[in-house]
Amino acid sequence: MSFYQRFTYAVTVSLLLSLSQATALGTCQFSPSDSLRLTDTLPMDTGVIRGELPNGLVYYIRHNEEPKDRVVMYLATRVGSIVENENERGLAHFLEHMQFNGTKHFPKNELIDYLQRAGVRFGSDLNAYTSFDETVYQLPIPSDDPELLKNGLQVMRDWAQDALLDGEEIDKERGVVLNEMLGDRGAQQRMRDQYFPMILNHSRYAERLPIGTKEIIEGFDHETLRAFHRKWYRPELQALIIVGDIDVAVIEAQIKTLFSDLKNPADAPERSEYSIPLRGENQFMAVTDPEMTQTVVQIIVKHPETKVKTVNDYRTQLTKSLFNQMTSARFAELTRQADPPFIQGGGSIGGFLRGLDAFTMYVASKPGEVKRGFEAVVTEFERIKRHGFTATELERAKSNFVASIESAYAERDKRKSESYVDSYLNHFLEGENVLSNEYRYQLSKQLIGTIMLDEVNRIGKLYYVDHNRDVLIMAPDKDKDSLPDEKAVDSWFNTLKAKDIAPYDDNVQDEPLLEQQPQGGTVIKRVDRPDLGMVELTLSNGITVVLKPTDFKNDEIHFAAFSPGGTALYNEKDFLSATYAATIVGGSGLGPYDATQLMKFLSGKKVSVRPYIAERYEGFNASSGKKDLHTAFELIYAYFTVPRLDIDVFQGYMQRIKASLANRLDDPDAVFADTINAVLYNNNIRRTSMTVEQVDLINPERAYEIYKERFADASDFTVTVVGSFTEDEIVPLVSQYLGGLPAINRKEEAPDLGIYPPKKGLQRTVYRGKEPKSSVRLYYFGNYDYSEDENLQMDALESILNVKLTERLREAESGVYGVSVNASYAKSPRYRYSFGIGYGTNPDMVEPLMTSAMDEINTIKQSGPTQTDIDKFVSEQRRVLEVQLRENGFWLGHLSGSYQNGEDPAYILKYLDELRKVTVESVKAVANKYLVEDHLFKFVLMPEAQ
Repeated sequence: MSFYQRFTYAVTVSLLLSLSQATALGTCQFSPSDSLRLTDTLPMDTGVIRGELPNGLVYYIRHNEEPKDRVVMYLATRVGSIVENENERGLAHFLEHMQFNGTKHFPKNELIDYLQRAGVRFGSDLNAYTSFDETVYQLPIPSDDPELLKNGLQVMRDWAQDALLDGEEIDKERGVVLNEMLGDRGAQQRMRDQYFPMILNHSRYAERLPIGTKEIIEGFDHETLRAFHRKWYRPELQALIIVGDIDVAVIEAQIKTLFSDLKNPADAPERSEYSIPLRGENQFMAVTDPEMTQTVVQIIVKHPETKVKTVNDYRTQLTKSLFNQMTSARFAELTRQADPPFIQGGGSIGGFLRGLDAFTMYVASKPGEVKRGFEAVVTEFERIKRHGFTATELERAKSNFVASIESAYAERDKRKSESYVDSYLNHFLEGENVLSNEYRYQLSKQLIGTIMLDEVNRIGKLYYVDHNRDVLIMAPDKDKDSLPDEKAVDSWFNTLKAKDIAPYDDNVQDEPLLEQQPQGGTVIKRVDRPDLGMVELTLSNGITVVLKPTDFKNDEIHFAAFSPGGTALYNEKDFLSATYAATIVGGSGLGPYDATQLMKFLSGKKVSVRPYIAERYEGFNASSGKKDLHTAFELIYAYFTVPRLDIDVFQGYMQRIKASLANRLDDPDAVFADTINAVLYNNNIRRTSMTVEQVDLINPERAYEIYKERFADASDFTVTVVGSFTEDEIVPLVSQYLGGLPAINRKEEAPDLGIYPPKKGLQRTVYRGKEPKSSVRLYYFGNYDYSEDENLQMDALESILNVKLTERLREAESGVYGVSVNASYAKSPRYRYSFGIGYGTNPDMVEPLMTSAMDEINTIKQSGPTQTDIDKFVSEQRRVLEVQLRENGFWLGHLSGSYQNGEDPAYILKYLDELRKVTVESVKAVANKYLVEDHLFKFVLMPEAQ
């Protein structure tokens, strides 16, 4: 039930793709065929059944079998915080919470309890969000149980109009919402409160954040909430979206039966539409905060919003997408300089908020270099505005786009049900038709080739203008006196406009990645595992290759490889060089290509290879489509045999790390995390966060040497490949490229570094932060009896305690917004476990909630969980596994992890039977065994004294 805003102001992420008017590009150079005209309205997907009941409720139903025996149900209400009166601020969001605290057919907490018993997880499955303009509820459930499916629809019906809104439950939920509000408070929120009125043009949106105000949440009358519910939760403002493995005709009939009696109040207020008016002026603001760790500049040029209604609108959308893609590539290249002008920088054309689109530029500057970062970003966009992109840049962007849509089209019959929901929701809220998979593919293929370079260049000129422009600077308090004012920033703009800026030089290489193809090896041993649908191969150079062909996706192949070794083999002097070795090499290019040229070389290919060096292993992770499988193997071979070290890239990367760390300790959460690690691991360099001073300990030449050492011998590598391939297709590539890797047959094993928490628990309190909020972290550590059964019991304890603590600390005591419980266990270098509990709360509630948490733990230790708790865990595990067994990612992790731990992967086939071993007594026993008070570490973050 997390508070979620569809408008997210993120300084390092491009704004969402938006749409432009058909006339914006001037004269169109596209000559449509007889069957396609630019003025044609985009057709609605006929694969979805859309209907409207007499009371105005709209529904969308689609049959989709991925995942099998599952359905997602969404209820959208076109009511958010924007409709609230002054005395109702925050009630749309509060009402969303209350829908989980009692409805007509599921009073109090029976809804969550019922769904948990059916295997639905609260938070990760069952959830909702409230935005400015809508509130949306989601319920993914199994569809193979008729009773559960019927009750799922009943939940939707209750959410539509039958919340009980019991007074006692309302008062209990106040504390939960206040804790949600409290958790959001900090540097970003304090600055947001200052700049939101400006960037939202002093519109109603600036005064209607969905979370509301503390005063209203604490003091509203019960009847005020009930009245809000009665006047706004009505069928003419609602839509039901159901996608999954269901009988569409049956579901439609049930919707008509169940939802037709919903009433629209006779005195219902009109649902007014609000927008953000353009003011026709430029605005400026600089805000600072003592806990802000970087200086960030946002330049936002606002434009009227346009929607995608016609073929020409869609074509314009594609043009913007190409513009954004090429812009992103330019800025990625800037960051690879030896002395990059910023930590991060870039810009894009995208959506903004109700009624507006925006062209946004951003820069996270190095300390003391605001002007330099600003000038670098604006200069690049001035270069684009004056000289445009090059033909080769556009060719690569189109190639990437075509590869993307071809891959999506190949997966059209494997598309997840969840992926359809947003487009139907957008149709309900914005009126934009949803394109079918077939039509989108054919239209995109037909249009992309018609988009000319001058059209893309005109897009930049159209959006990068000097009016309706906001400049926002966010910075640490300590830099307040050195920040530019509006006059200074205007002069920077004017200077850059007059500056002579050369065109971009798109240097492109065209040569083979490998000078010579590998000789290859042979398969010397083969072990079939029909029970797992896999085969294990041993190659002549010693590599073990695990192949699992699947039909879960049509164009998805994943690799995971590991070899014993890692940074543990190196002393503390070399530790940081070893830790960053794979990142440095991975960012330096490959073979004849530097990093920029490598990205150009890989344009239009669906492929990725990422080497890594962890503490106890080195290896690589990779993925590709079927068409680019050969390229994936070439890249893997190249990372072993022709890695590169680019000193300029290294120096630039180190500069950006230093800049990002400069003010890190102004963040209370960073200080808290550092304290925990320092106490637990005695300030060991391998467990602490890096400091600015430690960056200089990273030696590029030594890092390169270490990388080559780690990848000099492939004989002890295990490579797992899962996905859409056949054995006949992949074995020749395996033999040539993996079989051709160097092997010196060394025997390595990472040593036990002996870095463990103290044997006896302790308590530490950190005083940091301006806000009256606290964080609590409870940990148990110790030796562990590692086995499949013990792991299962520990997983059950984690799941059950998560439910029990949520029920106690959130639902019963209203003291937290959420609780996280995490159990982990390791087989090497020693059998060890950790068990952690975390939550945020009010400082006054730290001790009472800690007492309650310990009480719940002791209850399980003394009496065990209830049988209902056990049943919930078993049901959840069964339902989760049903879906996981049809996912490539799950099998990749399971197979690779099993080989890494020396375990039989066939355990997963008997897992459902093993669940019978989870009992009240078994969970009680594992709780007593590992949740030992003597091993308990308590860490608390409290606000500093004011």
